[in-house]
Amino acid sequence: MPELRPKMFKESEKSSVSDNLIVNIISFLLIMTLILVAESIIPWIMARDAIYARLGELQDSGAEMTFSAIRDATVTVSMENKTFIVMLFCTIFGTLISMFYCRFGEARPLRSMGIVKHKAGLHYLQGVLVGAALMTAIALGSVVCRACSITVCKNVNFGLILLMLVGFLIQGMSEEFIFRGFLMNTLGGRHHPFVAIGVSAAAFSLAHVLNPGFGPLVFINLAMFGIFAGLYMILFDDIWGVCAIHSIWNFLQGSFYGISVSGSGMSESVFRTTANSSSALLTGGKFGIEGSIFTTLVLAAGIAVLWWRLSKAPKAEAPDSK
Repeated sequence: MPELRPKMFKESEKSSVSDNLIVNIISFLLIMTLILVAESIIPWIMARDAIYARLGELQDSGAEMTFSAIRDATVTVSMENKTFIVMLFCTIFGTLISMFYCRFGEARPLRSMGIVKHKAGLHYLQGVLVGAALMTAIALGSVVCRACSITVCKNVNFGLILLMLVGFLIQGMSEEFIFRGFLMNTLGGRHHPFVAIGVSAAAFSLAHVLNPGFGPLVFINLAMFGIFAGLYMILFDDIWGVCAIHSIWNFLQGSFYGISVSGSGMSESVFRTTANSSSALLTGGKFGIEGSIFTTLVLAAGIAVLWWRLSKAPKAEAPDSK
């Protein structure tokens, strides 16, 4: 059995949190609600007039005002470049609130979240390469199998692309601090590692349940990404690698390959990926390629490699940090 108790989990044992799993989950949900409110205030102020106008147009056209119609109208407005970039930058509140809660609410050191200096830069760079390899394998796999085609966009605004990159670096980091640094490591200090990895992966997947195109395969793939990220974080015993993987995964998907990120729609991109198939199994449908079988296969291979690495590493050396 691989070593699944890194120093992060051992540091989390010193926290003041309850040993009750249900209490742990409820605490997470309360903090998650606070994070969502904090992240949404500025984008909502910016977009509310446009959203109301869009909904008014739908109502005047006689369209049925269903949840899906309201959601899709909101997503369309939110994907306007200025609003979308602000949304990405506002996710910094997720990082800050989760850090503050873990340090003062749970009375555990930030080291227990995977925040360490040792090899931080190297592990982040490795994560960039891993995230790029994963998303590129998924995108090219869909092209090789003729499920999608990729074309070069004209008149690309590279200044905007750079802003998108910075925004995705913040956004990917935020989700990893919330679901891995906070939730997984809180549970890892009190419960079996499988519980910590599994619950955090399921929570990460369910956080996308209201996104356009969410379905059973999307749930499985997002949970698999959560498992992959959890194992990767345990292997290197810090948070920097998974932050980079998550950020580059989203950036390449949306702003490089031009694929809808988790059902959010299209943004400015270097390439544009177009579905050639009507099968959601192959293309991911409205959710984007994260909901396709290509993502399932790539993540399954990634999880297998990480499990092998963990099983081969000497128990005293499996976490690659101090």
